[in-house]
Amino acid sequence: MKELKILTGNSNPGFAKAVAKAAGLNLADCMIKHFADGESQVEIHESIRGADVFVVQSTCPPVNESYMELFIMLDALKRASANSITAVIPYFGYARQDRKVKPRVPISAKCVSDLMITAGADRILAVDLHSTQIQGFVNCPFDHLYAIPTLAQKFKEEHGSGDDFVVVSPDAGGVERARAFAKRLNCSIAIVDKRRLGPNEAKAFNLIGEVQGKKAIVVDDIIDTAGTLTEGCRLIKEMGAEKIFAVITHPLLSGPAVARLKESTIEELWVTDTIPLSDEAKSLSKIKVASVAPLVAEAIKRIYGNDSVSTLFDL
Repeated sequence: MKELKILTGNSNPGFAKAVAKAAGLNLADCMIKHFADGESQVEIHESIRGADVFVVQSTCPPVNESYMELFIMLDALKRASANSITAVIPYFGYARQDRKVKPRVPISAKCVSDLMITAGADRILAVDLHSTQIQGFVNCPFDHLYAIPTLAQKFKEEHGSGDDFVVVSPDAGGVERARAFAKRLNCSIAIVDKRRLGPNEAKAFNLIGEVQGKKAIVVDDIIDTAGTLTEGCRLIKEMGAEKIFAVITHPLLSGPAVARLKESTIEELWVTDTIPLSDEAKSLSKIKVASVAPLVAEAIKRIYGNDSVSTLFDL
C-alpha cells in the first residue's frame, strides 16, 4: 500500500497531533509561516511522493486565514506528487451559508468546496456539518462523521440516562440531531420555536414538548456568540426544567459567548476539540471537552485501507 502521511496547518495543531497519535503516526514535517504582509508560506520538509496524504485543518477563526493555509497546502501536496489528498476539516467554516436565503447572496459553502478541489483535494472528511446537504454539491467523495455517539457516551458516563432527561433541539432544523442523542439516553425530546432576527441574533418564542421537572439537554452543532443558546435556555428554565445542560460539537465561542455562558443557567456545556478553546473559555469550569480525535483517526485509517467508513456513521 501507499505510505500514509498526516499534516496539519496552524488552526488546531493540538487536535491534529492527537489524531496522528491515535492513528499510530507522527505528523509529517511541514512549516507554515507568513510573510510580513500576511501572505501564507508553506514548506513541506519531507517527501510525500506517491503517499496518501491527509491534511487536518479546522477552518475556525481566523476563518479566512485557515482556509488560505489549507488551499496552499493542498496545492503544495498536489505539486509534490502525492498519490491522494484528503482535506480533513473537523470544523467546516462557511457551512452556515449553504443556500440562497434571499436574492443576490452567495452560496459560500459551495464556493469553498470548489476551491478545495481546485487546489488539489481528492476527498473531504468533516465532522458534524451545519447542514448535511453540503455533501450534495461537493464534486468529490465526502465522508461526514458524527460527534453525537462520542458526546452521548461521555455525558451518559457522567450523568446517567433515562426518563429524568429530555433532549431539546434549539430549532426545527436540529430535530434529527436531538433525536439521535435522545435515542442513546433513552429519553424524550422537545423543540424550541425560534425566530432568527439577524446574524447571531434569535429569539425563542415557544417550546414544543415537556420539560417540567426534568433535566434538559440542549443539543446543537455550533455555539458562536451563545445568544441563541442562552435565549433558549432562558425559555426552558421558565417552562420548569430542573437543570439545564448543553451539548455542542463546535465551540466557536465568539465575542460575548463566554460571559453569557458564565451568567446563564447552564450547569455544564459539553463540547468537542474540533476547535481549540481560548484561555478565557478554558477558565470556565462548566465547559467540558470530549475528544473526537480517535473517531477522526479511525476514519483516516479506514479511508487509507479502503475499508468501510459507514459503521462510524452510527446514528
